[in-house]
Amino acid sequence: MPRVVHFEIAADDPGRAIKFYGDVFGWTTQTWDGPQSYWLLTTGDAGQPGINGGLMRRDRRFPPTVNTIDVPDVDAYCERIQSAGGRVTHPKSHVPGVGWVAYCDDTEGNTFGIIQFDREAK
Repeated sequence: MPRVVHFEIAADDPGRAIKFYGDVFGWTTQTWDGPQSYWLLTTGDAGQPGINGGLMRRDRRFPPTVNTIDVPDVDAYCERIQSAGGRVTHPKSHVPGVGWVAYCDDTEGNTFGIIQFDREAK
């Protein structure tokens, strides 16, 4: 069953947001070496329940918070989402070293992401 595996938080001032989440919750941050500015948030030890996330510069095209769901096939789930009345707002794209992602809206207009991990990249 597909599960939420990642969250993203958008920030106007990433440094300020990183400090806030570190000061309040003790989350640690690592700069991601990818094609855009992005910071990985670690929210706890690997053996604890919960998920880790990311922080990115705010982009008015995306909501301030996005939950991402792990799926076995992004293309198949894009079709399922559309068949169920949702819509794909940002089509499938490749994230080097990670896999493929797409962003969608549910029938209530809530945005979420789906990700198909490149299992060989891990």
